Amino acid sequence: MQDKLVIIPTYNEKENIEKIILEIFSLEGNYHVLVIDDGSPDGTATIVKELMKQYSDRLFIVERSGKLGLGTAYIAGFKWALKEHYQYIFEMDADFSHNPQDLPKLYQACKDGADLAIGSRYSDGISVVNWPIGRIIMSYYGSVYVRTVLSMPVHDCTAGFKCYRSTVLENIDFENIQMKGYGFQIEMKYTAFKLGFKLQEVPIIFVNRKEGVSKMSGGIFSEALFGVFKLRFKNIKVRHA
Repeated sequence: MQDKLVIIPTYNEKENIEKIILEIFSLEGNYHVLVIDDGSPDGTATIVKELMKQYSDRLFIVERSGKLGLGTAYIAGFKWALKEHYQYIFEMDADFSHNPQDLPKLYQACKDGADLAIGSRYSDGISVVNWPIGRIIMSYYGSVYVRTVLSMPVHDCTAGFKCYRSTVLENIDFENIQMKGYGFQIEMKYTAFKLGFKLQEVPIIFVNRKEGVSKMSGGIFSEALFGVFKLRFKNIKVRHA
């Protein structure tokens, strides 16, 4: 059985993708990487496929036809990971806002008993570097709002740096996950929480991207906030095979 898979969704990440893959591969522990590329016109997928010639046993790619949403990218990755029998499945961004050196901390949290380890910007104060103050306020108080509405004991509700035990994903009905953007991150955490899995936050320092262009938009953030009310009353059940 395979152990650790890092899923990285990409759209126009040619400046970052090779560097982050190589840094992940430099870690002890034999991390594998799956890139989900949404038809990047900048050649991101081509860079990955060139690297695959050297790392054919631990680097993989799923190419999709266009920008289909962050949530659907991760779900595609989750299904691939479960089919290949990985035990620990990570989410992370390609732009180094998530430090690959923190992957072992998330892994260890799950090894020590967490079902879902969350790389948290807000569990130990505010640990964000190079974000505009307006975006920090929006993100921090957005999480306060989500935590209040959903009564979910998580400080960083929209965090996208995570490690799942495979048993969590095996019990989630992906067809019932509705939100596609950053709301997807909230919905997945809340679903795991309502199914009785143990969530644990691991403090990290989040650094704003240095290269490439952010994919955040007002519509993505609005989906997350307004979707929370619907989520509060959603009937969440274990997926049956």
